[in-house]
Amino acid sequence: MDTLTIAIFPKNFAALLFDMDGTLLNSMAVVERVWGAWAVRNGLDPHELMKSVHGVRASDTIRKLGLAVDPDLEAHALALAEIADVDGIAEIPGAVAFLDSLPPERWAIVTSAPLELARRRLAAAGIPVPRHMVTGEDVTAGKPDPQGYLLAAKRLGVRAEDCLVFEDAPAGILAGSAAGAEVAVITGAHAAAEGTPHLTLEHYADIEARIGGDGWLSLHRRYS
Repeated sequence: MDTLTIAIFPKNFAALLFDMDGTLLNSMAVVERVWGAWAVRNGLDPHELMKSVHGVRASDTIRKLGLAVDPDLEAHALALAEIADVDGIAEIPGAVAFLDSLPPERWAIVTSAPLELARRRLAAAGIPVPRHMVTGEDVTAGKPDPQGYLLAAKRLGVRAEDCLVFEDAPAGILAGSAAGAEVAVITGAHAAAEGTPHLTLEHYADIEARIGGDGWLSLHRRYS
């Protein structure tokens, strides 16, 4: 059977910038286990807390709660617990193959996670560590601030407005938009960004990138 491919965007991109959790890999079960236990210990409703943890730095989430705790110490303890628990972490379908098809100088990861946790989760999902990765430790302001995406674009030597950001959570979507980038929303891990006006993709299994003569990337969807 012939395969039809159709361009997803009417423009090409200098680079692709990816969030990690919920975008390249599914870590929902781990997040719910670790943060759920933390919520109970601190007298919080785990279900309500989960609405605010996606896509942002742990210290920022804790700081906004106004608890009588040190946000940085609590965030560090949570990171250690998450590093120790990678059970069930898996790639979003097609993510590894899609990343492998990209020139290494044309993509980066921008995550709110600290570096050690990011490396641990990427390894658990079988995703290669990119040449360029911006973590929550690299910025003074986390998502929804655009600092992380602006820094990633700078490290790649491109303009943020010439990039395509892949995100899954509202805070990250806002960060990508504020950086001036085009945004695509991955919906395969959860429905936190339901109703977004941006293009949505469930996964990467039917997506391919093509490299133009100028090195810029165009995205296409395959139909069989």
